[in-house]
Amino acid sequence: MTLNKTLDHLICTPQKKIMKKIILFALGSSAILFACKSKNNTDVLSASKDSVYNEYVKSQQVIAKEKSDAAAKVVVVQQQPQPVVTTTAAPAEPAKKKGMSKAAKGTIIGAASGAVIGAVINKRAPAVGAVVGGAAGAGIGYGIGRSKDKKDGRVQ
Repeated sequence: MTLNKTLDHLICTPQKKIMKKIILFALGSSAILFACKSKNNTDVLSASKDSVYNEYVKSQQVIAKEKSDAAAKVVVVQQQPQPVVTTTAAPAEPAKKKGMSKAAKGTIIGAASGAVIGAVINKRAPAVGAVVGGAAGAGIGYGIGRSKDKKDGRVQ
């Protein structure tokens, strides 16, 4: 037996390959679980609060302008048998966008990390491993994100 074959046998034993796959799977799983965790970043929160406040101020200015325009308009209708009645409808507030749901974020993160892990684990056919891992990761990520959306009250 040559020295080269002996070293290959010591370095790449089947047990080490299996252990490598287990470690990569554990790291990938933990990356999926912790990737969906929201960070309490004060800069992002203050920026979003400022933008929400600015949008609120703009909407209040638009409402006040519409009210003043409606008050300035005078409608005169003359009919003999009926009295004059004037009504103005309050403007409806536009629906606020909530951004991307946690289910969508979980699906994206799960698919990406699952594809990477699948490609690394399946050495013979990395493309097949990436497809299978991406599908599995997307499903798991969607489930986790959907449960978080339900907890937040975004979906019922």
